[in-house]
Amino acid sequence: MVDRGFVLRNQNGKATRMLGSMMDITEQRELTHLLAQAQKMDAIGHLTGGVAHDFNNLLTVILGNTELIHELVENNEELSGLAAMTVSAAKRGAELTQRLLAFARRQALEPKLLNLNQLVSEMESLFRRTLSETIDLRFILTDELWACEADPHQLESALLNLIINARDAMPQGGRLTVETDNVSLEEKSRAAAFDLPTGKYVVLSVSDTGHGISADVLNQVFEPFFTTKPPGKGTGLGLSMVYGFLKQSGGQAKIYSEPGEGTTVKLYFPRSQTRETPRVFEQHHTVAPRGTETILVVEDDELVRTHVVSLLTGLGYRVIETTNGPDALIKLQQHPETALLFTDIIMPGGLNGRQLADTALARYPRLRVLYTSGYTENAIVHHGRLDPGIALLGKPYTRQALAHKLRAVLEHAQ
Repeated sequence: MVDRGFVLRNQNGKATRMLGSMMDITEQRELTHLLAQAQKMDAIGHLTGGVAHDFNNLLTVILGNTELIHELVENNEELSGLAAMTVSAAKRGAELTQRLLAFARRQALEPKLLNLNQLVSEMESLFRRTLSETIDLRFILTDELWACEADPHQLESALLNLIINARDAMPQGGRLTVETDNVSLEEKSRAAAFDLPTGKYVVLSVSDTGHGISADVLNQVFEPFFTTKPPGKGTGLGLSMVYGFLKQSGGQAKIYSEPGEGTTVKLYFPRSQTRETPRVFEQHHTVAPRGTETILVVEDDELVRTHVVSLLTGLGYRVIETTNGPDALIKLQQHPETALLFTDIIMPGGLNGRQLADTALARYPRLRVLYTSGYTENAIVHHGRLDPGIALLGKPYTRQALAHKLRAVLEHAQ
């Protein structure tokens, strides 16, 4: 409360009246706190996004070359074991950078129309394998749940993170509850309390009966590298990834906790207005396919470019390479048989990857384009979503992922 008052005096200076007012500034303070928190998280996001970009370039080379080494020494048990450990470490590094990009809201999302009840039900067996027998897993799924739009793979990752956090908070066992619900935030004051626009939302909640979180650290749990777990037991990127993913999806993540009473994390997704039937997409992996087409690789990082050319040549493709957009246009003119342009997005030379592709497609309409980047910025991603018709392979990627993506783009052209 703010209390203001002043005294009115007559011509002799004697006090004759006093006027005063009291104003409740609770909401103003809450909004100021939310703004300061948002600005801090945004600043951290810019920093982590830039770091993730540089690491993704390095990990692309490390992961790809180590996979090739693993294949070459598979008959040598000792060397094969060392190579396998290196591949595993590189993949863990890739997961960390993906979490950084998720927090920074710089990942390229591919939202699909989803029914969260269906997604949760299909993940039940995975949840039970993750939890110990001392934890009672319960589901409270609302009938006639509204549909929402979200990237299914990122959502599965976020939900699994929450399940693991809940498990770790209950080392002696307890109850873990997954809930879905429809929520309307039509009043501005209520929506503002959730830092959301007014509207209808689909809510996914994960609650545990664990040790809880004290009030002095609750406001820090979404910050990257902050963790309440013992050293070596957590990266501090799980909840920050969840937070970034929800914000980039147009929603919000909220956490409620008290020491000794457990914790609840609620994920708010805007209700979709699309009338299509919601579905969950599954990913299938097969042997890496090969090809014989001509591919133009445009990559300014020499290590990454050399590595990619080696991968493509090993997959049977004819490869042309260059470091920038203007030279790529010259190469396309010299090699009209080029079937696919495989280009980084952020490059020197006056043309970024999107500008290069637009110019090239205007000249060669049958050309196919596959983008790659460890940090998309806004060239091909707007409002957190890939632009329609865009094919992107995020760094770092494996040989198999590259091979499948190339065939998908090339065969789509046919």
